[in-house]
Amino acid sequence: MKPESETPSKPPVYGPWAPRPFREDRVKLIDLEELKSWIIHEDDDLLVVNKSGEVVCHPSKFGPTSSLVGAAREYTGLPTMHLVFRLDRETSGVVVLAKNAAMASRLQTAMMTRKVGKRYLTILTGELTGDVTVDQPLGREYDSPVHVKDCVRADGKAAVSHFKPLLTQNGFTLAEVDLATGRKHQIRAHAQWLGHTVVGDKIYGPDPRLFLKFIDDGWTPELEAKLLLARQALHCAEIDLRPTGLDWVFRAPWPEDLAVFMQTHMPSANLPS
Repeated sequence: MKPESETPSKPPVYGPWAPRPFREDRVKLIDLEELKSWIIHEDDDLLVVNKSGEVVCHPSKFGPTSSLVGAAREYTGLPTMHLVFRLDRETSGVVVLAKNAAMASRLQTAMMTRKVGKRYLTILTGELTGDVTVDQPLGREYDSPVHVKDCVRADGKAAVSHFKPLLTQNGFTLAEVDLATGRKHQIRAHAQWLGHTVVGDKIYGPDPRLFLKFIDDGWTPELEAKLLLARQALHCAEIDLRPTGLDWVFRAPWPEDLAVFMQTHMPSANLPS
C-alpha cells in the first residue's frame, strides 16, 4: 500500500503555466437536434441525457448552446434547468437534469446521503490484476501547473473508489468503478495514485502541462503520441435512482470513440454494452 501524501496545507501559488481561459474555438456548441439524439429519458420532472465527451455541463460565457444546461434550457423552453449529477467536460455518459426545484432538491438530498448508485467504466493504462479499493483523501495539489488538479493528501477530504478490472490486454485495463464518495476528479486522481492513469487524461496522465498545451494549441501530434486518445476514457454508464424510491435506472451505451480505441489497442476484447 502506498503511503498517504504528507503535503502540508498552504495557500495556492501558481506558476507561469496557469490559469488561462479556455479559447472560444475549443468550445463545442450543441445543436438542439443533436441534443435530442442524446436523450435517454424525459418527463415532466427530468431530462436525462447521454452526454458526449466534449461538452461542458455548466453554463459558460460562450452562449447558451456552449453548455449542456444552456442547451437544455433552449430545448425545453424552461427558464431554469437544475444540474443534479454533473460530469467533467471530457467524461461521457449519463447526466440528470431536473426541470423543477422540488425534484432537484429530492435528488440532491439523495446524492448527499449516498442513496444514488453510479457506475463508471474507464480504460486505464497498465494492467490492473485484481479488485482494488482506494480509500485515500483528496485535496488541492498546490504545486501543480494546473490549478484545478487534486491529489492524495493527508489533510484532504475523505474519498473512496472501488476499481474492478473487467479485462486486460496489451498494457491496458477496462475497469468498472463504483464511488462511495463524490469528490472532484475522484476517479482520475485515485487512478493516478494507483499508478494506472485514465487513458487520454490531460491533467492526471503523463504530464499535466499537456492540458495547458491543449488549451493553447489544440489537439496536436505531440499530444496524440503521449495521450493516445483525444479525451479521457471515462464514461458514466449507469445512474440508479431506485434507492431514492424512484423506479429508474438510467444507462448510457459505450461510446463510439472508446469502442474504436479498444478495437485498435485491445482488439480481442469484448466491448461493453
